Amino acid sequence: MIVIVMGVTGVGKTTVGSLLAAQLGWVFADADAFHPTANVEKMSHGIALTDADRAPWLAAMHSAIQGWLSEKENAVLACSALKRSYRRELLISPDVRLVYLRGDYNSVAKQLRLRHGHFATESILADQFAALEEPENAIVIELGPDPATMIAEIRARLGLPQNRIA
Repeated sequence: MIVIVMGVTGVGKTTVGSLLAAQLGWVFADADAFHPTANVEKMSHGIALTDADRAPWLAAMHSAIQGWLSEKENAVLACSALKRSYRRELLISPDVRLVYLRGDYNSVAKQLRLRHGHFATESILADQFAALEEPENAIVIELGPDPATMIAEIRARLGLPQNRIA
């Protein structure tokens, strides 16, 4: 199974996704690692990416997902996946599941202000909310509880055991 943990910047995708993967003993990947340097540079200056900017990023993640599926390797990918067209590139098999971390603008902005050392800042948050097309077929987890509570809910809704290693 491949689990894509999606949502706007600052919602907790990397935190929740990495902890979920660690609990399960699965591979973890952060979509940020798939961005070309030019994209990271733009985002660090508060410049929103275009769909053309995102094309190589989506292609790289698509390829990684294909690799995990062909190797029968379980993985968690933390990825904004804001638009339906992006998700079409990533949801390439019934074995790829989508978990949407949803929060309101003020709650996410508050979390972003507490985060240090990340290239994505509050300045791109409005653009992310404007671009967001909420998914229809996702497990929706509301922002608010601590990561452990969110992970327990994700595991339950995916049918994954609650023990330490699945």
